[in-house]
Amino acid sequence: MASVAGAIAEFVGYDLLDATENLIIENGGDIFLRSKNKLNVAIYAGESTLSYKLNLIVKPEDTPLGICTSSATVGPSLSFGKADAVCVISKTATLADAAATAIANRVKNKSNIKFALNYGMKIPGVKGIVIICGNDMGAIGEVKFV
Repeated sequence: MASVAGAIAEFVGYDLLDATENLIIENGGDIFLRSKNKLNVAIYAGESTLSYKLNLIVKPEDTPLGICTSSATVGPSLSFGKADAVCVISKTATLADAAATAIANRVKNKSNIKFALNYGMKIPGVKGIVIICGNDMGAIGEVKFV
């Protein structure tokens, strides 16, 4: 169930790919996109001072892809962690959504960021991760910031 929003975004996206060159399907923090242009994607992390301060660069040659975010402090979803945002990049939004939830559940405080990043990169198909917990953050993998 942790990947339902990402899966819906991805399946709708693939159904529409033949109709357009540029496509962004957003479903509650879970994104499936394809673009012919370079894009900047901001990360919303609730009350964290880093909210909207980190912008991911998405290159057209890397799309289609999924960028999904899980949070313990934003939205109604249940989280067993305390992260303000765990953002995962993958070729599939379904995987990115499930991985974001699994990784977020491991972030109980800022001292867990490195452990959670390393855990997440062991999930086959995960290309990059950004974790924001309070005023602290970490990133690993194929993540490029503006």
